[in-house]
Amino acid sequence: MENPSSFVDILHQAEQLTAQMEAEPSVELPRVQRNLAQIISAGERLWNKSGKTTSSEPANVKAAILLGSKGVDIPRLSKNLENITAVKSLEPIEPVRETDVQGFLKNERENALLSAIEETKKHTFAEVEELHWENLRREWEREKEKILNTLAGGDDDLLFPAAGSMTALMDITVKSRSAMNAAEMAYSRQIYMYNEAIISGGVKPDIVSLFIEASKTMDNKNVEDLWKMIRHLSRVSGPPASMSVSAYRASKEFQTAFIANGKRYLEESYLEYVKSVVQSNLERSMVGGVPGTLQLIKGFLNIILPPNVAGLEDGRLDGQPVWAVIYYCLRCGDLQAAGAAVESARACLDQFYDFFQEYRRSKQCRLSLETENKLRLLYRRSLVTSTDPFKKAVYCVVGRCSAVDDHHEIADKIDDFLWLKLSLVECDPAVDTPETLGLAAFQTQLSEEFGEGHFKAAEQPFLYSQVLLLTAQLENTIEFLSRNDRLRPHAVHLALAFHELGLLVQTESVQAPLLQSDPTRPSLKRLNFARLIMMYTSKFELTDPREALQYFFHLRGLKTPQDTNLFENSISELVLETGEFEMLLGKMNSDGTRMPGAIDKYQVNTSKLIALVARNSEEKGLFEEAVLLHDLAHSHERVLQLLNSLIIQVLAQPSRPQSNRERVQTLAVALGKRYRSSGYCAGSTVAAAFYLLLDLMNFFDLYHSGSAEHALELLDQLHLIPLAHDQIEDRISRFSNYSDEIRRCLPEILLATMDILHSEYKKTKSVAPTQTSPLKDSFSQHLRQQAKALIAFAGTIPYRMPGDTIARLVQMEVMMN
Repeated sequence: MENPSSFVDILHQAEQLTAQMEAEPSVELPRVQRNLAQIISAGERLWNKSGKTTSSEPANVKAAILLGSKGVDIPRLSKNLENITAVKSLEPIEPVRETDVQGFLKNERENALLSAIEETKKHTFAEVEELHWENLRREWEREKEKILNTLAGGDDDLLFPAAGSMTALMDITVKSRSAMNAAEMAYSRQIYMYNEAIISGGVKPDIVSLFIEASKTMDNKNVEDLWKMIRHLSRVSGPPASMSVSAYRASKEFQTAFIANGKRYLEESYLEYVKSVVQSNLERSMVGGVPGTLQLIKGFLNIILPPNVAGLEDGRLDGQPVWAVIYYCLRCGDLQAAGAAVESARACLDQFYDFFQEYRRSKQCRLSLETENKLRLLYRRSLVTSTDPFKKAVYCVVGRCSAVDDHHEIADKIDDFLWLKLSLVECDPAVDTPETLGLAAFQTQLSEEFGEGHFKAAEQPFLYSQVLLLTAQLENTIEFLSRNDRLRPHAVHLALAFHELGLLVQTESVQAPLLQSDPTRPSLKRLNFARLIMMYTSKFELTDPREALQYFFHLRGLKTPQDTNLFENSISELVLETGEFEMLLGKMNSDGTRMPGAIDKYQVNTSKLIALVARNSEEKGLFEEAVLLHDLAHSHERVLQLLNSLIIQVLAQPSRPQSNRERVQTLAVALGKRYRSSGYCAGSTVAAAFYLLLDLMNFFDLYHSGSAEHALELLDQLHLIPLAHDQIEDRISRFSNYSDEIRRCLPEILLATMDILHSEYKKTKSVAPTQTSPLKDSFSQHLRQQAKALIAFAGTIPYRMPGDTIARLVQMEVMMN
């Protein structure tokens, strides 16, 4: 106030107003009764309201002045802003009155758009989550397979990296020297010879004989004896084409032949043992010259059998118990010597003489069913209580009399026990009775009832392996030996031998456990042959990939769960693991011819295999390797596509030594030159984009090196962007023909070109004024016109560029004015 009054004057004026109101009853005004605090509060509210209103007005005025100075139509902008509704969430629009047709249609349209956006959002999230879990599941399956292979692989403790040392890609250290030991190398040489004979189309070698030769170099008698036994057991024919391996292994023909071979091996081994005992005790044996088996047995009994053994029956033959002589002749597998002993003691043997003559004349050393029943009846009546263990054993062997008697008095060793039991095993299901011993029951008794603990398998692995092999438990033997790192080479080559002979029962899936039971025949096991090979080669595949390839060759007949060839799939993984692309797959020469690799000799579809490795490389993100592999497979279209993708990622970067850009450029230039000279099979669009990108790489090299004149000259030759106003229409029409790769590079090209123009403009302006000022002004004007042409082109082409690109272009163009 200009003339401030005192509070007394204000009070007098208020009293006068009150008196006037009371004096005029016609005037009715509402009474306001407030205390001082209420009045202050109401005043503050009025002040705040007034202050906000007045403060917003200058802000609006300032905004209008700023936008107006830039040429913005304020009234039109205000009208457009009123039509915009800020919606924070995608919610349906509220319904309008029924009479508002325009509002109704607008709401329906917006609701339809929002519904489509929401549905797309849900579908996208669901699809991404599904792909994520599917990829996670595949990765876990691969890791699980590696873990299972490791757990099944050996006795060493698993060594997991510490938490701090774990990375997404574990570093692989490739040793320069071989990781194979002497035994593995010996086996590998034989596998190489075997594969070479198969590949060359010659006569297939005897794989067991090759492994026997390898075992002789190992200086290990147990290994030699193992393969000697395999030599006997493998003398059986493979399954007919119309029968599966599992059905053939369960057939009477196979089991009879296999058990006969096992018995023959035990008999020959025992004969060698008898000869060694007699040779070392010639004085006690009292055998002279070169004796036959019968004389050898008599001399053997002189050494091992004490004189006057109680309980032996039916007299003696040349001073030795007659039944002991017959038993040991049978134990050595010499029926002729046993027949001579029976003939000499005929008077003491009663009916057994006739039984033995029939047994001896039969092809399979088997009595007729009627004669067997007679002999069994005689055994139950008379021999069960006999005190002569040799007599009881001979009757059991000839007549298969008792399957429960272990004959522990004379069969005190594993070999003797097995020989007696194999002599009693019944392989014909038609005559299988409670009194007979079936092969399946005998297998179960040895592997499950007795088990590894009974035979002390950990201390005597070769002995337990012999027990399993002689009873036709091939897969159990291989799985048992494969648990030990030292014995795994023998297990793998046992599997290879039986696999090549057609006798190995394999799992139906390569992802199955190493050993599983056959669903139809519980006593028969199935071996995951592929897993065993992978587990074995994982030790040396990084240092000896060629040797690993030899073993993968034996997987050529198997399929993966994706129905692809396991051999080809294994090669792909081997190449990616080792990185030996050129050695394994070959390489492309400068003239376009391919130098063969290690896989070429295996008579596979090389192009198909290389293409598979290339696809797997792409899946693992090894794009530069995939380029070379697709080039090897003559997939030129894919080569150019990948190169285009690689180039656009590094196109605008400066080239530095050993950088990604330099590596990609070197690769692209080399392939581009070869394709121009030797030709290529690819679409014209992708090829044109590739060669244009190569030229653009040269442009950016010139740009980064400061060669502005040459860079603009090259750019003008490419006809990609306009450098004059009369070129704009032509460049826009060309733009629609370019591929997406070229379009994605356009922002960087425009920015680089504008930067060149701006730099040249600054150089021109920095030159001191001289008599050539008109020429300088003309050049500056020319640069500004080129910049305006770029701005016009960037704003006209039908391509959505990044938001800051236009701003940066305009900023540099403004700085030139």
